[in-house]
Amino acid sequence: MTSPVDEVLLRSLAPSVLGILVRRGADFAAAEDAVQDALVEAVRVWPADPPRDPKGWLVTVAWRRFLDGARADAARRRREDRVEEEPEPGPASAVDDTLQLYFLCAHPSLTPSSAVALTLRAVGGLTTRQIAQAYLVPEATMAQRISRAKRTVSGVRFDRPGDVATVLRVLYLVFNEGYSGDVDLAAEAIRLTRQLAEAIDHPEVAGLLALMLLHHARRGTRTASDGSLVPLAEQDRGRWDTGLIAEGVGILQAALGRDRLGEFQAQAAIAALHADAPTAEETDWVQIVEWYDELARLTESPVVRLNRAVAVGEADGPRAGLAALGELDGSLPRHTAVAAYLHERDGDLETAARLYAEAAHRAPNLAERDHLTRQAARLNARRRR
Repeated sequence: MTSPVDEVLLRSLAPSVLGILVRRGADFAAAEDAVQDALVEAVRVWPADPPRDPKGWLVTVAWRRFLDGARADAARRRREDRVEEEPEPGPASAVDDTLQLYFLCAHPSLTPSSAVALTLRAVGGLTTRQIAQAYLVPEATMAQRISRAKRTVSGVRFDRPGDVATVLRVLYLVFNEGYSGDVDLAAEAIRLTRQLAEAIDHPEVAGLLALMLLHHARRGTRTASDGSLVPLAEQDRGRWDTGLIAEGVGILQAALGRDRLGEFQAQAAIAALHADAPTAEETDWVQIVEWYDELARLTESPVVRLNRAVAVGEADGPRAGLAALGELDGSLPRHTAVAAYLHERDGDLETAARLYAEAAHRAPNLAERDHLTRQAARLNARRRR
């Protein structure tokens, strides 16, 4: 009787196998194709004949596929002769290879969308079809994007230290895509960030992992059964995943103890304060404002200052929040929605209803538009009573 292939195991082995091929002299694009072929072959063969050394099996099959491709290309004959003189590669240290692949896939010459796609394919081990489904684009479109990205990084050598900040931003982009198709990108981003945390001792990597876990702990309560958004203050905190919260807080505390604060640690600290409050009313908004001050200092991001205005409104009253909001550009995404919320808190229901309606027209997605439209309707109904 055959057993199903462990797809998580396959995906976890993919980056180290790819790293071995590249270090042995294979061109990145050709090596990545060979690894994908080996993964497909593993799905076909392993249920009936599971290998004793899964990684070694993948290395051997992928290496042979690469050599087959090299032999078919006369222009690569010289390199083929060179690599064939080397011994057959066996399993090598996965940590260094995997880490370099993270950096390569987040190369500054790639667009953010290409970096995300290449990371999911080369480091995550996902197929082009899975990535295309997750991003709701045709498979041919995603194949072209990945192909261009592979060509871009094919000539990049593994001889420079990578930019950790860029890698983390790519992983955070993956996490924020959430779930679509048959791939849970939020869970995949957590898996990849855990893998990165094992490969590199860096407080911001830990900070990002903590942030992901703390946000993911609330995932099941963010939408109602009809798909509508549920604001943080209205979420059922009894359904939050306390295990993920405890893990995230533990990782964050260890990172903060190293006294090398970064933006992901500051974001995670804010998320931890929300997670720690038994009720919305017991949220420590004063501390949250202080962390937003740190985050604004680190990033100089207007979006951070927008979120800070909400926190100021909770800590010091809606008029203080509106004063903080007045210092920001009114064209910022969600600026109008924040203004509507603060005016409602201040008791100006007419202005708040009008701003909620305006914000709905500018909403970036259907769920947010519907939520803001309902807020405007709710206030208009209250005003008519």
